[in-house]
Amino acid sequence: MSTLNDAHDQALLPRHIAIIMDGNNRYGDHHKLAKGEGHIAGKDALDPIVEYCVSTGIEVLTVFAFSSENWQRPPNEVALLMRLLALTINEQLPRMQKYRIRLRFIGDRSQLNSELQDLMIDAEQKTADFEAMTLVIAISYGGQWDVAHAAKTLAEQVLAGQLQIEDINKERLAAHVQLADAPAVDMLIRTGGEYRLSNFLLWQSAYAELFFTQTLWPDFTPNELEVMLTDFAQRQRRFGKTSEQVQVQDLS
Repeated sequence: MSTLNDAHDQALLPRHIAIIMDGNNRYGDHHKLAKGEGHIAGKDALDPIVEYCVSTGIEVLTVFAFSSENWQRPPNEVALLMRLLALTINEQLPRMQKYRIRLRFIGDRSQLNSELQDLMIDAEQKTADFEAMTLVIAISYGGQWDVAHAAKTLAEQVLAGQLQIEDINKERLAAHVQLADAPAVDMLIRTGGEYRLSNFLLWQSAYAELFFTQTLWPDFTPNELEVMLTDFAQRQRRFGKTSEQVQVQDLS
């Protein structure tokens, strides 16, 4: 399989890819697997995608592992997902160290058990200085929670006399959302055949190019991702400008 990693193609790659990994349960049902086995297959599908992204030159890969809304799922499924998340962290750490990938987590950690929180902190500390790529795992995350949390931070600064209301703008709010120090999401992928964002990185994906596939997450491969990257490279990203303005900008 070829990769888009020469000097010309590198400039056309997204800096930040976000993936909604959907379809694990349907994969399990389709293959008549035991309850929860679809999620295990989904966990294993992440490794080749991570390796492909780091080899291709992607700076940040963010994956949606467990949303703030997922707490509403049946207790047995939630418990399984929490165990799989802990297992994923333990399995990913040697891989992160091998490929020099920084591991980060976003989301409301207050709802997670102390063991999982400790695993997250340990993994972040051990990989903090790695620069090949950043893998971000969103756990107990919701885009609306993210924006509300940032707004609360600004409100606290106003109450403390550190900030004036008239000084609040999108740049100040952006400085307090999750991944404020990372590039904005350029490319957002959802597997599993659904066509919605499901409250994922709403602020960070304001100008992301959207890709939807019928492929269930456990079946999603680097080959399909490469096809999407080729499509991404051919899209004109205008950010509110006209096509003519972008063309002039590209020539300058």
